[in-house]
Amino acid sequence: MADRVTVIGWDGSPLTEAARAALGAATLVAGAAHHLALPEVPAQAERIRLGSVALAARRIVRHRGTAVVLADGDPGFFGVVRTLRAPEHGLEVEVAPAVSSVAAAFARAGMPWDDAQVVVAQRRTLRRAVNVCRAHTKVAVLTSPGAGPAELALLLGEVHRTFVICEALGTDREEVSVLTSDKVADHTWRDPNIVLVVGGGMPGAGGNGPAGQEPDTGWIAGHEPGHPVPPRGWALPAGAYGTEPDAPGAAEGARGAAGHEARAHAGASMRLRAAQLARLGPRTGDLLWDIGAGGGAVAVDAARLGAAVIAVDRDARACSRIAAAARRFGVQVQTVPGAAPQVLEDLPEPDVVRVGGGGVRTVAAVVDRRPERIVTHAVTRDEAEALGRVLGDGGYNVECALLQSVELDTEAWAERERTVVFLLSGVRS
Repeated sequence: MADRVTVIGWDGSPLTEAARAALGAATLVAGAAHHLALPEVPAQAERIRLGSVALAARRIVRHRGTAVVLADGDPGFFGVVRTLRAPEHGLEVEVAPAVSSVAAAFARAGMPWDDAQVVVAQRRTLRRAVNVCRAHTKVAVLTSPGAGPAELALLLGEVHRTFVICEALGTDREEVSVLTSDKVADHTWRDPNIVLVVGGGMPGAGGNGPAGQEPDTGWIAGHEPGHPVPPRGWALPAGAYGTEPDAPGAAEGARGAAGHEARAHAGASMRLRAAQLARLGPRTGDLLWDIGAGGGAVAVDAARLGAAVIAVDRDARACSRIAAAARRFGVQVQTVPGAAPQVLEDLPEPDVVRVGGGGVRTVAAVVDRRPERIVTHAVTRDEAEALGRVLGDGGYNVECALLQSVELDTEAWAERERTVVFLLSGVRS
């Protein structure tokens, strides 16, 4: 094993005295081509051009001498230090960090970044990185070949953002470009680059937030200060979202006014919404479709849990209510007016879907898109069986439960309201 391993961060500025001393004593130096070209690298040292950090780590383990690994920015932030310290390599390292590329990018843009999300975009994680950009108003994206600015912008589609694209930070080829997301794919971008994706409306804009909530004072990274702290819990009463329970006509695909009203009333139940959220498990990096979103309570709660959300409803007034509820809670929700299943054809691929209305045809259309999880509900056993068959025939493991909730008047201890509904959930096999 190497006698000593030092990881040196480089941001284009002159190396510190300690970094120069460690590099001058190195018998093995690993780094990218522009690192190995630095004049401080000893001519007699073995050089390893970094491709796979794991392969370089195995070579360092076998080396007898002093090793130095050069990396851009802060090597402890989405960098090589994690791999070098992994148990299979067992390397103890000393780190001489530089300014991280994320910090440098925000500095070039003149923006604070304690409220930003930071993601790594690779080909296998690109869609999830895009979903974080949908869900948040400030995201730093560490890109890679095949998952760069153009790919990010194309997958964002109609979600408009401003891109600050920083190419070759810290080098004499550094360039910073600012343009809207619809223009990004028209250009060719050089690697390496980092992208700041900002915009989408300031959380909480246009509303005072839930009543009685004090503003966030900015005590934790990744959350924007200044807008009201939302109340605890999810599946709150409809009034907490600034809306009334869904009225007939707000949900999708009615089959008769009476059936439509019963389904919409059942779908507004707090207990049903809580169970649906539990079955869906929306999380950061996911995209959730809420079809027949009504007042938007599920859409807003899913966004509060970190997911990107598209709320679909054929009633334009419902879409306006959903947008207002999202502003009230300081979250991002994209609303799409239109009737399911037709309106679903052009939407990006979902991870989890709630079908609040639309019946068998809409559930069948969702099954064809193969999300990981689907939830819906029915007010009759026949409807539940029909929905369950569609899910099962589509390759989903189906669960169905009859949920009954009785709301009591706690002064008279008398029954105030009773709701009975079938909850169906499907998990992709």
